[in-house]
Amino acid sequence: MQLEELDIPVPAADELLIKMYATSVNPADYIIRQGGNDLLRPYLKLPLGLGLDAAGTVEEIGNDVKDFKKGDKVYGVPNFPGDGSYAEYIAAKASQFTLMPEHISFTEAGALPSCALIAWNGIIDLGRVEAGQRVLVHGAAGGVGNLAVQMAKAKGAYVIGTASPYNVDFLKQLGADEVLDYKEHQFEALLGTIDLVFNASPVRDDATRLKSADVLKEGGIFVCTQLDSPFSDALKEALARKNATGTHVGGGGLAYVSSLSETTRLIEEGKVKAVISKVYPLDQVGEAHRESETKHVRGKIVLKIREE
Repeated sequence: MQLEELDIPVPAADELLIKMYATSVNPADYIIRQGGNDLLRPYLKLPLGLGLDAAGTVEEIGNDVKDFKKGDKVYGVPNFPGDGSYAEYIAAKASQFTLMPEHISFTEAGALPSCALIAWNGIIDLGRVEAGQRVLVHGAAGGVGNLAVQMAKAKGAYVIGTASPYNVDFLKQLGADEVLDYKEHQFEALLGTIDLVFNASPVRDDATRLKSADVLKEGGIFVCTQLDSPFSDALKEALARKNATGTHVGGGGLAYVSSLSETTRLIEEGKVKAVISKVYPLDQVGEAHRESETKHVRGKIVLKIREE
């Protein structure tokens, strides 16, 4: 990766020019940096900017944009993959942004959009979580997982998370009702009691998926974030035996602005918050990627573009 000096982009008629304050590091960023996977590779063309998340202020407005004004604080997921949000200024479609929640910092806002969209899609759109249901979240301490825990709790579910021992107390503070050490694989004891399994783990492991099918109730739902890893025939058969539904996130279509606006509402109600493990300046992005690649990040790594 190299930092390059470029001209400030000019927004098209349907775009905003955003003065960036914060972005974050997601697994997709280092996967793309390494050349992508089968899912992403067809979309990657060099030179390529990295970064999914954006938080900043509206600097200029395209002629057709009606819902924003200069100075608005906004956040979203712009132009992925392609231009990237590791930048001081970005031009991106206005439809990819919504107003930031009140009373949070740019650093917090920069940690949220992509993970919030995935968590909302998995828990609310596809998982259809209702009060009193039992939800199991794999990778519960990660960027998507911690938001999934918070969103399921906001809907009134009983939430069980799997995580490393280091994250047990952290997840209970976030509202998880139970936390299981994933190394012990204790979650098989939940046999037949779970309404929704949301697999937000970065580890591709069919054994975990098969055990997840076993713990579902009849007619339960299994949602997985691992878009590049199709379901095995064995998993499809295991789900079919339970009359269970299995899908990857995005399978219900990401209802973009409404999902982010609903997340904003939960944040403003104090039911969801950003979890940040570390903040790096933009010129230390390499170090931030190295930490992300450990797959043991609690919440999100944020890149600070400029001081607030």
